[in-house]
Amino acid sequence: MPPPPPPALPDELLEEIFLRLQPDEPACLVRASLASKSWFALLTGARFRGLYRDFHGAPPMLGFIYRCPPDYVTEEEDSLPHFKATANFGACIPAVEDWKGWHRGYDAWDCRHGRVLFANKNVVPMPLVVWDPMTGRRRLLHPPQDYDSSGAAVLCNVTGCDHRACHMGPFQVVFIGMYNTDDSTVAYAHVSLPEVVNWSEPCTFDLAAEDAFMVDRPPVFIQDALYFMLAYGDYDGDGGDDKTSILKYHLGSNCLSLIDAPPVKTGLVDGVVIMAMEDASLGFAHVDRITLNLWARYMGSNGVMSWTQRRVINLENLLPIQNPREKHRLIGSVEGSDIIFVTTDLDIYEINLKTLRWKEIWKRENCHALFPYLSFYNPPARVNLADAAH
Repeated sequence: MPPPPPPALPDELLEEIFLRLQPDEPACLVRASLASKSWFALLTGARFRGLYRDFHGAPPMLGFIYRCPPDYVTEEEDSLPHFKATANFGACIPAVEDWKGWHRGYDAWDCRHGRVLFANKNVVPMPLVVWDPMTGRRRLLHPPQDYDSSGAAVLCNVTGCDHRACHMGPFQVVFIGMYNTDDSTVAYAHVSLPEVVNWSEPCTFDLAAEDAFMVDRPPVFIQDALYFMLAYGDYDGDGGDDKTSILKYHLGSNCLSLIDAPPVKTGLVDGVVIMAMEDASLGFAHVDRITLNLWARYMGSNGVMSWTQRRVINLENLLPIQNPREKHRLIGSVEGSDIIFVTTDLDIYEINLKTLRWKEIWKRENCHALFPYLSFYNPPARVNLADAAH
């Protein structure tokens, strides 16, 4: 007679084993959930999902959404969201015919808390779309009104959420519009609750400057406040006398304010990005040829917030740069970390400014902005065991 099968491992021991599967390779959990009905029940249960997220802490980057200049977008890319996976994760992208026409001409404006925000500046009034890459769900919004310049951000709207896998809950969109007059620029902040398809009354702020406008860079979110980068005058992105500042919107107080940029030389707008640092400070990074400068904003002993230069990095000594004379650009960052994305030659690199570790994440020319998609992915309960072959 064949020997009896070995006794099954207790669930507590299985959990300890499965907890150590890397979150940036979600296919491992999916395959394990398809091995047996008992494993499927364990891995899709609320208890294990909570343990898994607590064990690993910050959610991994499963991919990113990118924005390129119109001249560099292929016909195939123009028909789908510009999503690039960095792990064995497949975003739920509906077929082209299911996008009902809104997919063409849309650019990514923000990505946070498991959702992506798109906008189409070629249509009046400019439509906004919130997309969930995990489920494929989309929500169409229309801005409160048209402005000379605008920006927006998407946020989870669940009190007490840890934002590690919250794509299914309610969300809100913060829309910032700007009007230019002959002698000044006024900013307006609106908050949307898509469940009721309504916008709040605007909070206004006079920038006391002419020709201010939003720069096409990802906004950042730190402790109930959003930060957007502004530029002034004849911004061309290729040098010249460009000036930047940062517009802050505090959600709790519904208040706009202006923050001066660090004292860097002008002509660097195209190499600038704002960051939400690991220590919850506001960061400001800019690159001048092969020199990367990092600043952070802290409260001084006098009770006044000010910029402190944290680091100066020679990229030529860090990255495999083939041509130091090529223009390098900063195109995004990971909120709550010291990770930044930089383009050099034809490659895009992810750099940890704290450890100076780096890795190449894509070969791409003229990527204009990069929005990391961060989320835990556990096998959803709706998965059918008969689909194991897929």
